[in-house]
Amino acid sequence: MGENDKKISFNIALIGFMGTGKSTIAACMHTLYGMEVVEMDSLIEKREGMSIPEIFEKYGEEHFRNLETSLLIELQGKKNVVISCGGGTPLRKKNVSIMRKTGKVVLLTAKPESILERVGENHDRPLLEGNKNVSFIEEMLKKRKDRYEAAADLIVATDGRTKEEICDEIIEKVLELKR
Repeated sequence: MGENDKKISFNIALIGFMGTGKSTIAACMHTLYGMEVVEMDSLIEKREGMSIPEIFEKYGEEHFRNLETSLLIELQGKKNVVISCGGGTPLRKKNVSIMRKTGKVVLLTAKPESILERVGENHDRPLLEGNKNVSFIEEMLKKRKDRYEAAADLIVATDGRTKEEICDEIIEKVLELKR
């Protein structure tokens, strides 16, 4: 595509349900376009010295959501960063406006069957533990769909595509949006 040598002068926030490919695509954006990657959940876990389920248990969801907002505020001073957001990050309006100030918000989507296939063996998804089936995932997707779509500048489907195709589409379309 020839844009590999271009520095992206803004941030790209990847949002979407678990298993839609946010971490995979963020890593690919680093490889193809040299963008710095911030995995919000991992960074929060590292800074807090405990897992997200532990943070929820010890301090509650509100505390965790405040940590997400603080991290987004901190990232406002940076450019050329791809932010892999936790599934709940864009559900808070304040977070969406912070992400929009410094870049573009890209919603990654996938069919419930794809999500199940991608997260089936993973036990770090407290929301899905004991509910790993297509109808449960479909129900959760429905609940979040409107909020996710309202937050997004761009929506990209990940089903049946290579990570490189997805990254190229994101870069091409966000550069068009920035013009």
